[in-house]
Amino acid sequence: MKAVVATGYGPPERFTIAEVPIPRPGPGQIQVRIAAASINPVDVRLPGGDYRGVAELTFPHIPGNDFAGTVSEVGAGVTGYQMGDEVFGHAIPRALKAIAGAGRPSLTTGTLAEYAVFEADTPFIAHRPAGLDVADAAALPTVGLTARALIATAAPKPDDTILVIGASGGVGTTLLPLLTGATVIATGRPEDVEPLRARGATEVIGYDGDYPSGVDLAFNLVLPSDRLQRVGRALRPGGRLYTITFPMPKPEYLDRDDVLFQLVLDVDGRLGGMREVAELTPTIGRRYPLDDGVRALTDFVRRHTLGKLVVTG
Repeated sequence: MKAVVATGYGPPERFTIAEVPIPRPGPGQIQVRIAAASINPVDVRLPGGDYRGVAELTFPHIPGNDFAGTVSEVGAGVTGYQMGDEVFGHAIPRALKAIAGAGRPSLTTGTLAEYAVFEADTPFIAHRPAGLDVADAAALPTVGLTARALIATAAPKPDDTILVIGASGGVGTTLLPLLTGATVIATGRPEDVEPLRARGATEVIGYDGDYPSGVDLAFNLVLPSDRLQRVGRALRPGGRLYTITFPMPKPEYLDRDDVLFQLVLDVDGRLGGMREVAELTPTIGRRYPLDDGVRALTDFVRRHTLGKLVVTG
């Protein structure tokens, strides 16, 4: 089969399109003919060597977490799916199994390929609703799970003033429509202003612009958690800051002890799975055929993106 392949640690420019064996499902697994997949940071950071010491890769490595496609083979003991089922979801590379959660981990052989194998019994994979487009289904999983977890954890109120750092990415463009009624200040580039306003931002400010004061709630979607001092200064006493990035939050990163600073990471699907994610609407910035999968990964790193990048089979 055709796949995007990393043959060693390095940047996405070193990846190739190659022919590799089709993975076969074992007990409790399904094989899926991939129709579409979307790009996430781990797709470049893991083969880029960022997680060495936590997870050593074996090469060749096929990146890709999010997908939509058709079940093409079913392993022994699987009862929830059969051949021909349309499915979508999120799974992480098998090399990251140790941090995949203690419940029903969702693991994959890599979705930037014509076929991939997944664990069947996980809340992170579900049947694709008939009304959900294939590309949208591939764009939604990681960003939808993250946006839902942020909303469930932060419980924003209509009268909140909310600061969203990194609003133009996949998570931000999925999160903004969920902040109904609040005053939402989003960070972005000049070309992002109108698209972000259309998705629910009240105001769009530059990445280096002055943050407002008296913010009730802030979401950090992009900056390392130890570089959020400016965000911390924008919060009112008793304000809350939720981040989806590492390192793990520490009060000294903000130099404040009168605000809540918390990482949101739902590795077990306690806050909802793929069935709930199907109700959300993603933003797709650019689409690529699988033959241009290396370019998609390179663009993800080198170019500014509004929403998600989707690779179709």
